[in-house]
Amino acid sequence: MQLTDNVKSVNGIGEKTAELFARLGVYTINDLIHFYPRNYLTYGEVTEIAKTSIGDRCFIKGMITSYVVVKKVRNLQLTTLTISDGTGNVKLTWFNSPFLKNVFHKGETYVFVGTMKVKNNMREMSMPEYYKVSEYELMRQEMQPVYPLTKGITNKTIQKSIIKVRNLIANIKDNLPEDVLFSNGLMSISEAYENIHFPQDEILLKNAMKRLAFDEFYRFIFNTNRLKKINLLLQNNHKVIKGKEIAEFVDKLPFSLTKGQSQAIDEILIDMGKDTTMNRLVQGDVGSGKTVVAAAALLGVILQGYQGAIMVPTEVLAKQHYQEFQKFYSEYNINIACLVGSTKLKEKRRILEELENGEIDLVIGTHALIEDRVLFKDLGLVVTDEQHRFGVNQRKKLSEKGDAPHVLVMSATPIPRTLAIIMYADLDISIITQLPKGRKPIKNCVVGTNYRETAYKFIANQVLEGRQAYIICPMVFENENLDVSDVTSYTDNLRNEYQDKIKVEALHGQMSSEEKNAIMEAFMNKEIDVLVSTTVIEVGINNPNATVMMIENAERFGLAQLHQLRGRVGRGDKQSYCIFINGKESEEQTKRLKVLENSNDGFYIANEDLKLRGSGDFFGVRQSGEIEFEIADLYNHSDMLKLAQDIYAKYGNEIVPREDFDDISKVNNSNII
Repeated sequence: MQLTDNVKSVNGIGEKTAELFARLGVYTINDLIHFYPRNYLTYGEVTEIAKTSIGDRCFIKGMITSYVVVKKVRNLQLTTLTISDGTGNVKLTWFNSPFLKNVFHKGETYVFVGTMKVKNNMREMSMPEYYKVSEYELMRQEMQPVYPLTKGITNKTIQKSIIKVRNLIANIKDNLPEDVLFSNGLMSISEAYENIHFPQDEILLKNAMKRLAFDEFYRFIFNTNRLKKINLLLQNNHKVIKGKEIAEFVDKLPFSLTKGQSQAIDEILIDMGKDTTMNRLVQGDVGSGKTVVAAAALLGVILQGYQGAIMVPTEVLAKQHYQEFQKFYSEYNINIACLVGSTKLKEKRRILEELENGEIDLVIGTHALIEDRVLFKDLGLVVTDEQHRFGVNQRKKLSEKGDAPHVLVMSATPIPRTLAIIMYADLDISIITQLPKGRKPIKNCVVGTNYRETAYKFIANQVLEGRQAYIICPMVFENENLDVSDVTSYTDNLRNEYQDKIKVEALHGQMSSEEKNAIMEAFMNKEIDVLVSTTVIEVGINNPNATVMMIENAERFGLAQLHQLRGRVGRGDKQSYCIFINGKESEEQTKRLKVLENSNDGFYIANEDLKLRGSGDFFGVRQSGEIEFEIADLYNHSDMLKLAQDIYAKYGNEIVPREDFDDISKVNNSNII
């Protein structure tokens, strides 16, 4: 077998399973090896019942002190029993598992693993795993990888498939010289792949993640610096000298700009008047008003006779920008078009024709803008909004549609400046720290799961006042290995809670683009009261009428991502609220989430996040959301980002990224290092 072979060449993967893998983005053996677990289950030392923490995944050994009871409640069969270890009692419940009556008997001792809860002053576990004492000792020697799934494929199927390519993993050559590995304490690439899928312990897993994070950062820095070298040689073919016209545009706006917005516009205009092409990042907190900065920059380019383009991550956001820019430019004779995946064929043909002959001045769209058939007469400025959703290559592809156009990148991801300088090495940086006047600060609260019913009532009252709400869950479907909220069952439960008096809909990444767009538009049009979603709404939706954001299992998200999610509310003139439900009420998690409760400043939160978590802390959920990375995370692996920068600075193009290495090594391995 070769890395480039189709997954169907793996023994046991037939046509049907290959189709399921394709849904997960796995087509080749190389894709399979790079399909990393999203979590790991470990089996710890048994804890006395009295010492267990509510909300934690606990390991308890107890003797069954009651008879096993099976009873029917509505459409469910509940199997219950009680255990004790002398320090306390726990009630255990399983759903639709009546066979357990023949498994458990009074007086027997088992080890149970599950999330501890309290109901009616008694400790409880739902659907716990159970093991005989001798079996549990064996389980303690393993770490169980948990992979992202799609309907029809199981965790075991993925595990078995990866086991069958294990020999291939062991023979993968490294792109880093041995002395670089040794001097920097990096694991070899074959060891990293082995330990990401089959970790023997947490230390080996951490080291594997660090090596893979390093590789991802190194590839990013390598490509970014290659782009920077190209940019430095690009002559400015689209000089903009329109300071007076832009000042008049700003004066006529129905609001005053903040100091940061004004400064960013000045820096952009200076750049576009230089002899070389502009490449600038505008980094502003959520809701800081980056769009009006882009509008001023684009106006300067269009008035000079050139064309502009804005690329955004979702169709809904593209349409919102389209309407917004029509208002911005209502007094100008500017032809604006919106080009997205769902644009009708006849309309798309018209837009493509008018872009090529120069009749369209500004086009706003999604990834549809980088399709080969999209051509411009004279593209002067490219703007990518929500930069963290686009990779370096996508930015480059859009830029290549013109003769060295200016590039303006906008990002609301709060990144500490020390890391931003490395991440955006090819860009000059403008930072907007203030929020526009009139915005009411979001009121935040961090609460336990026992507050949920109160939160539901609060949301219902907001809906009665004509407002809308978001509820965020970490997962799409229920996972028996993880006790976290999922969108699918949560939506059903919430509909039962509100008894159809409030319109509740679900949104998640496994829906088709058409489904997602339809739901987001319905939410924008106030046809949906409460939207239960995964983090797909982190960017790409701007609804000023939404005033409540409730995030379930907030402890599973990074602070930066929670801040991004919170930014979906507080966009209108009404008071907005964010409720963080902490499903794991440990002192450490509570302290971390309190940072969000006490501040709405994204840059402060980013720096606190970095301090609190520390580099290399891999447990928890990824925080930066950068689509270029599978493992690497700015906050968890900041040490690897800095190391990648140092090694690139020392070796330059002598060390190439893994992907290039795989291609080159087939020709001549000696040419690489």
